[in-house]
Amino acid sequence: LDADNYETDPCLKEIRRAENYSWMDIVTIHKDKLPNYEEKIKTFYEEHLHLDDEIRYILEGSGYFDVRDKDDKWIRISMEKGDMITLPAGIYHRFTLDENNYVKAMRLFVGEPVWTAYNRPADDFPARKQYMKLLAEEAH
Repeated sequence: LDADNYETDPCLKEIRRAENYSWMDIVTIHKDKLPNYEEKIKTFYEEHLHLDDEIRYILEGSGYFDVRDKDDKWIRISMEKGDMITLPAGIYHRFTLDENNYVKAMRLFVGEPVWTAYNRPADDFPARKQYMKLLAEEAH
């Protein structure tokens, strides 16, 4: 994706249309740009899940998403300018900045955004059960 021209990027436009990502905003995570920066960074790094997919498109900077594999071990995913990730509803994850301490990201949603994070353990939610079922099916 062309992060320098995200407003007019036809590939991003097609992804948004195909996936029905009707809502978006841009967040900058930096100590001078994000209110309550220290608190937010700690919250992002706390292992949690969401009941909806989490879609992030990195416009500037870099950071890491950590997710759990089928054996519950961490996998670190390095994200930098131009990268997009979709974390499925129900997956445990966390986010942290790298040594640059800066990222500007587009947040995309299907419909109205829901920001609620459920810290681990949150295994009783239907989204978590569905995710675990899909994970088990893919393992076979």
